[in-house]
Amino acid sequence: MKIWQKKAKIISNYKLADKYLRAVLHTAKIARIAAPGQFVMLKIDNSLTPLLRRPFSIHRVDGSKIEVLYEVVGEATEILSKRKAGGHIDVIGPLGNGFDCRAPHTGHRRRPILVAGGMGVAPLVFLAKNFKKVKGLVLIGAKTKKQILCEKEFQRLGFDVKIATDDGSLGFKGKVTGLLEKILLSAVSCQLSAVYACGPRPMLKEISRISNKYNIPAQISLEEHMACGIGACLGCVVNTKEGFKRVCKEGPVFWAEEILW
Repeated sequence: MKIWQKKAKIISNYKLADKYLRAVLHTAKIARIAAPGQFVMLKIDNSLTPLLRRPFSIHRVDGSKIEVLYEVVGEATEILSKRKAGGHIDVIGPLGNGFDCRAPHTGHRRRPILVAGGMGVAPLVFLAKNFKKVKGLVLIGAKTKKQILCEKEFQRLGFDVKIATDDGSLGFKGKVTGLLEKILLSAVSCQLSAVYACGPRPMLKEISRISNKYNIPAQISLEEHMACGIGACLGCVVNTKEGFKRVCKEGPVFWAEEILW
């Protein structure tokens, strides 16, 4: 697939909640070919700080625009949060391999279950648009209700949404993986479901266990630190049944059964 490096115009960069923002970037060529689960590398600022680009999942595509959802957690995202509409930002993308919605052992009749942990919602909104004609389920997990994102967006796409919070402030009290297993235990036919997940590594490891236990195909989007984003530096490798693979190149989406945890 073609990869582009473009100066994208910042259409907007606005706050959703406390430390969560959404940036809308005009970059028609990247938007036209992007697939759910892929990401972009952004040059946050023209100065030497931060020196390296940062990876961001493609959150949504709207015509000639792409959107990225991010949390202010360090210097780079703090600088990004201050970038204004009308400015430009250097973008490389789309990068990586996204979700495989048509794989033979997933099947068209399977009900998609999207599982997001925290900022793991970022790539799953884009994915949900691909399933808009299928009755699906979204599970969103976070530490507290103030960290739940994109619930209404999934609902507008026709998904049932269930929430899990560690402190019990909203929905199921506990981890989102506990909610997933509870739902699968009560499901009449688990074999007609397929899981698509993004979130912290411990969550994805548990989803791998659960999907194996219930014999459900599961695809997981791994979150790893990246220096280059194009497979050159080997800084984001993970161990798989076929040896080490690069999250930025062979991933970030893998079948859960591939990963050696």
